[in-house]
Amino acid sequence: IYTPNKSSYSNVLQSYIRNLRFNTSDTPKPILILTALHESHVQAAIVCAQKLSVQMKIRSGGHDYEGISYPFFILDMFNLRSVDVDIEAETAWVQAGATLGEVYYGIAAKSKVHGFPAGVCPTVGVGGHLSGGGYGNMMRKYGLTVDNVVDARIINVNGEILDRESMGEDLFWAIRGGGGASFGVVLAYKINLVRVPETVTVFSVPRTWEQNATDVVYKWEEVAPQLHEDLFIRLTMDVVNGTKAGEKTIRATFIALFLGDAQRLLSLMSNSFPELGLRSSDCIEMSWVESTLFWTNFPIGTPADALLSRTPQVLTHLKRKSDYVKQIIPKDGLELIWRRMIELERPMLTFNPYGGKMGEIPATNTPFPHRAGNLWKVQYATNWDEDGDEAARHYIELTRKLYRYMTPFVSKNPREAFLNYRDLDLGINHNGDESYEEGRVYGVKYFKGNFNRLVEIKTKVDP
Repeated sequence: IYTPNKSSYSNVLQSYIRNLRFNTSDTPKPILILTALHESHVQAAIVCAQKLSVQMKIRSGGHDYEGISYPFFILDMFNLRSVDVDIEAETAWVQAGATLGEVYYGIAAKSKVHGFPAGVCPTVGVGGHLSGGGYGNMMRKYGLTVDNVVDARIINVNGEILDRESMGEDLFWAIRGGGGASFGVVLAYKINLVRVPETVTVFSVPRTWEQNATDVVYKWEEVAPQLHEDLFIRLTMDVVNGTKAGEKTIRATFIALFLGDAQRLLSLMSNSFPELGLRSSDCIEMSWVESTLFWTNFPIGTPADALLSRTPQVLTHLKRKSDYVKQIIPKDGLELIWRRMIELERPMLTFNPYGGKMGEIPATNTPFPHRAGNLWKVQYATNWDEDGDEAARHYIELTRKLYRYMTPFVSKNPREAFLNYRDLDLGINHNGDESYEEGRVYGVKYFKGNFNRLVEIKTKVDP
């Protein structure tokens, strides 16, 4: 237990702050931090929180974009991080305090032909990632993390440890995409491993506006959600220096994971997406676990144990928002967005294509509802180095402006959002008499028609 009068309190608090916006003197600090070493410590924390009427915030990897874990008292799960892989059964029990990198490393240590379809940032904690419906670059083949969860262990409001059988299917449904901390403290998830080939292929190919990015991006819009499910091509767009001094332009970068060799990939691309002009020299063959390092921007050849580092490569101030696109954005729409991005200069866009398995799973299977009908998910990202509230207000407003400019091109009624790109701009619940109505404002954006079922389960398990 770390209290503010202990010399190590600040180090423990700051060790998992992944957004420097929430590492200032003005940020509300927890009255204490409990770093649980055993499941019984979690049980005790829940009982004490109720007796003392203190709110408990659970921290797994510290990657919450809006810093929700920071006020009040923190239950830090980072010591509960075991990864127990059973290759014969093709499953693993993963504790909530483990990182995705530790999961990938643990799987790769046992098998070269197994993986797990989770996110591309290895320092993200399992607890928040899975409970919020986290995704990765194999989602077109295997769906989301939560589509591959088969059991869980949770401590409920009474301090009881429950598994899938004893918690019941309603609660098990809720903690697979509904945000686990709302329903108890998730200790661990049992996941199904997925098959990957011994050789996968990656590429990262940039095209600027002057290099015909408009036509290439427009073609990406048409084909990316329709491509073979073994191929995932993420598109990022940012503002870079142009060829003339003082001029800015847009760079569109196509980053891919293909579950197969380069020869098959080149054949597929020449048939489906020749506009990109992919060459054999762009393609890099490697193992699946090596591809997780490539996607995190580690240099080629970095040893796999880099996945065990809990320190992000870059720590910065940041703001994130999300959207979903259901209709192709016309070329003039793309160029309008790009002109606005050049005006704003800092915010960038990432498009993650859907299709494949994502269109086959019913929206009610898990609380995560964004399935068939979506072409891609949008992430808005703004990073900055300057400290202080004035800088934060400035860059957050730039992000909001880009979000407003995108309004004609994204989902409507509701304008949908992704829970794990948490965004307090969408609404805040003050936990008063109007909490249901307040929560519904943003709840239907995150959960659509699944929101009411989540409310019913929450009312039942933690009134």
